[in-house]
Amino acid sequence: MSMAGWPLAERPRERFLAHGAASLSDAELFALFFGTGVRGQSAVELARDLLARFGRVSRVLSAAP
Repeated sequence: MSMAGWPLAERPRERFLAHGAASLSDAELFALFFGTGVRGQSAVELARDLLARFGRVSRVLSAAP
């Protein structure tokens, strides 16, 4: 489901603005950089998949395209 269908209080950007970075998971923080997902995956789902595959953000960022 697209994040547009999520309640405002559950959306990462709104929670970040209201409560700060500590209120978000690593995947939610990473998803903020994406801004949008891909067909069939929200930005949070995409971030979770990448973190599951690579283990941590630094490995995602240093991966070959």
